[in-house]
Amino acid sequence: MSEDPFETLEELLSAILGPQTARDAVAALRSSGIAPEQLASMGGMEELARMSPGQAMAMRAQLSQMFAASSSQPVNWTMGRDLALQQAREGAGDPTVTAAQAQAIRRALTVADLWLDTATELMPAPGGREAWSREAWVTQTMPVWKDVCAPVAQAATRALFEALTHQMRDMGEAVDEAAKQVGALEAIMRTMAGAAFGMQLGHAIGRLAQEAVASTEVGLPLTREPGTALLAANISAFAAELEEDEEEVRMFFAVREAATARLYAHVPWLRGQVMSAVEAYARGIAIDTDAVEAAVAQVDLHDPEAIQAALAGGMFSPQSSPEQLEALGRLETLLALIEGWVQVVTERAIAPHLPRGMALAEMMRRRRAAGGPAEQVFAQLIGLEFRPRLAREAAELWRRIGSQAGDAERDAFWQHPDVMPTASELAHPEDFLTMRQADKDMDAEMDADLASLLDGTLGYTDAAREADRADQGGRGKRDESPDSDGPGAPGGED
Repeated sequence: MSEDPFETLEELLSAILGPQTARDAVAALRSSGIAPEQLASMGGMEELARMSPGQAMAMRAQLSQMFAASSSQPVNWTMGRDLALQQAREGAGDPTVTAAQAQAIRRALTVADLWLDTATELMPAPGGREAWSREAWVTQTMPVWKDVCAPVAQAATRALFEALTHQMRDMGEAVDEAAKQVGALEAIMRTMAGAAFGMQLGHAIGRLAQEAVASTEVGLPLTREPGTALLAANISAFAAELEEDEEEVRMFFAVREAATARLYAHVPWLRGQVMSAVEAYARGIAIDTDAVEAAVAQVDLHDPEAIQAALAGGMFSPQSSPEQLEALGRLETLLALIEGWVQVVTERAIAPHLPRGMALAEMMRRRRAAGGPAEQVFAQLIGLEFRPRLAREAAELWRRIGSQAGDAERDAFWQHPDVMPTASELAHPEDFLTMRQADKDMDAEMDADLASLLDGTLGYTDAAREADRADQGGRGKRDESPDSDGPGAPGGED
């Protein structure tokens, strides 16, 4: 690289923004009065000047990728996907799914539906029964991750962009004036903000890909198309870690996956309600701009990985607005109801077939309570922390409904969101059916009173109604009698 800081900067910007824009940006900096030694003192310029041609080329490639995102998008989703794929292959790598593994998983998912037929009225989900690698899991779930993370990503990148711009302006009025003249520096700051969240997204999803066992995690549908899928390598690793039989572990997760898929396939309103609750919650998240600025102030602006690392400590601050609390409560309750139902029907379905099934179910509950990889990803990406107590209460409620009223009555609650159990009802599962029946009786009484009001009999007792009917009947007979004094009767007036 050139020893002139301006030429060094122009070379880098040329690879990112194009030669003409780079020349304009550097010309604005020169004309603004910034001395070469001032530019050289900015973070990282000395290191850039000492780079070898190979290092410079590698950095240009990295920065070119970082700046490849569309200017209309607040997050570099391409970088996030590529980093997720890279992370998914780290460690033991991403073993290719063998023909034997694929056949075993398809068979397990098919058998799981047969077992579930005895535990729920909901029909099997349409779509394929697939065996995925970790790379396939990332590719298939990334579109939904974008939907989930988009609202908070916009807020996070906006806060980071403002912090980066503020730091640049603190370097001097000349830099501020140069940015106003060209606008290139603002574009760089905005793109770096989008790249930082994209990297955060990619690392988190990549880590989850190393441990996820199915296409659904914590009750969320991570694919847009119906169907079921299991990750062969992760199930094998999971069974080996627990020293459990791999076939039994595979069947356990196949039943959970198939049960969740049935809900989303045959409850038309569920996916929309879940995703809208996630969006409403994420949209209200407050970004701690002071923490962002403090983090940015300690890193080099040309190093996006350093920015990402500095922000990994948490950009979210608690939000206590009524709208945010309402969205959070709605989301937590809905996810708990999904998880609780899946637990109950899974336990029912596997009980006659898997000797270690109940032990595996208990292990899953403890994993949720301790905060598994999926829970950690959601906490990192959108600040959402799941409460296992709600899932336990929901499972107890579904279990009681099934035992007292039957599976059909239990599953009928999924027909419409207005009849689903509420958060307050989860806390008292033993009284749920009694209170619901009392509500039905009250509604029936109100309907009867309304009908009485409309036909003019409101307030009449049954005896009064009978007496009134008898009296009206007697009058009718007297009117029709030949001895009646009515018009036309003998002896009456003409």
